[in-house]
Amino acid sequence: MPQAREFQTGENRTPPHILVMEDDPNVAGGLEAILGEEGFKVDLAETGRLALEAFRRHRFDLLVADIRLPDMDGLEIIRQVKESSPETEVIAISGYATTSLAVDAMKLGVHDFVPKPFNEQQIVSAVNGALRARRRAALPAAAARPRTEAQRLIQKNAVIAVLNRTAEDLDFWRDLMQNGSLALEGYTLSDEAKAAIASGDLLWIRRQVGELTRRQLMFIYKRLEMEAW
Repeated sequence: MPQAREFQTGENRTPPHILVMEDDPNVAGGLEAILGEEGFKVDLAETGRLALEAFRRHRFDLLVADIRLPDMDGLEIIRQVKESSPETEVIAISGYATTSLAVDAMKLGVHDFVPKPFNEQQIVSAVNGALRARRRAALPAAAARPRTEAQRLIQKNAVIAVLNRTAEDLDFWRDLMQNGSLALEGYTLSDEAKAAIASGDLLWIRRQVGELTRRQLMFIYKRLEMEAW
């Protein structure tokens, strides 16, 4: 069954619309074929300027963005897309992947960073994860989430404390990587918050606590990197 059916909404059951921003025709064609087989609607843009023009004409649910382009910095394209269309999820791809580049991309709101070369399973998994995050963000607040300002502040401080600890305590980092939310039992966190931290859901975390430092982002990037591989 095509994966896109999971995300089809509305009376006409429209599949998610994805823009692939990639200047390598082989990679672009491969992504178009893979995602098309999954049932997604896919458009291609070989330059940053063409990608921005596409966003002016259409609404896209997801941008798959190569970081290195012939005409513009891919990170700048991502920044402009997130400013004009914050509900659009972004997956960054690059053949020149570094931790620093991945952190910079995530600070712009990228959901996942997939190094090249990647296989079909890796890119489909990243796309599905990004679209599920987009769907969760559109849902009404769940009853399990903090209801008062005081509760929200307590949880925000707890999330920050966890991320700070990952940068300082290697044993805690390993425990969180291996055991997920079970490593967070001592913190005042909802089940949703524990799941978001354990899975590296950057979109959810940023909405709760705001921008993160490079040290706080390191655990999230490594968590997502582990999922990709």
